[in-house]
Amino acid sequence: MVSGVLSLTTIPLTLCPKLPSKFDSKSSFSYQPTSCSTLRVVTCSNSSPESSATAEKLHDDASVTGGAIDFQRATTSLTQKLLSAPKKVTLVRHGLSSWNNEGRVQGSSNLSILTEIGVRQAERCREALKNIHFDQCFSSPISRAKSTAEVLWQGRDEPLVFLDSLKEAHLFFLEGMKNADARQIYTKEYTTWRENPANFYVNGVYPVRKLWGTAREAWREILLTPGENILVVTHKSILRALICTALGLPPERFHSVDVNNGGISVFIVNQQGEAMLQSLNMTAHMYSDYEYFY
Repeated sequence: MVSGVLSLTTIPLTLCPKLPSKFDSKSSFSYQPTSCSTLRVVTCSNSSPESSATAEKLHDDASVTGGAIDFQRATTSLTQKLLSAPKKVTLVRHGLSSWNNEGRVQGSSNLSILTEIGVRQAERCREALKNIHFDQCFSSPISRAKSTAEVLWQGRDEPLVFLDSLKEAHLFFLEGMKNADARQIYTKEYTTWRENPANFYVNGVYPVRKLWGTAREAWREILLTPGENILVVTHKSILRALICTALGLPPERFHSVDVNNGGISVFIVNQQGEAMLQSLNMTAHMYSDYEYFY
């Protein structure tokens, strides 16, 4: 029987009010934080010699990362090869576009452009990230993402790199249609796209399932490039695919995550190419002069 002394440690956690999730074009960029509350979490540890020896063994085990006993069961390698160093990847969704504003299906079309509000959102992203050094910036070459990346990368030395693997999903005849019209004219296809996207298909092509393969390709291109702190600017659907593939989620989980215009997400990737989600869809910078430090 293992015996030991049970010790209790309290860790203070601060709980703050949830920030608004949408950018309101009619209101100013101001946010007044309210009071926060503190929660204490109790953790237990067993100080027996046997458990101490086990803890020491686990500490020396290279497979132990973060809070997972076996990290490979918690996630999956995005590169299938060893990286030269751990990496941090910051993902940003483009600012508000003309077709976002008009309620149109965008897909891979290059006709939707960044609006004035979208430019301001991109500028807010730039200010929020100005104190963080990035070795490289990758962007989708599609106009609305490209313009956002150009605003974000302004003043940085390295050139922007445009990747086709960061393009948005191709949605065929739905692209450019107003959502209301697409729902009426292509009821079955539009409903499937909105409610069951993994099974939406046209002529045997499944855009969301294809996007998962594209996302894996993008991860390999990004992570195998020299540099330890990477910025990526792209679109909503491919962002969902990037996040889900990093977490080992299938196309059926497409709606498990959401990212707002200008939303920022951060991954830490270890040398085995396994990713841990650090932050998802941060938007505090949209409502106040907020700067991130990580």
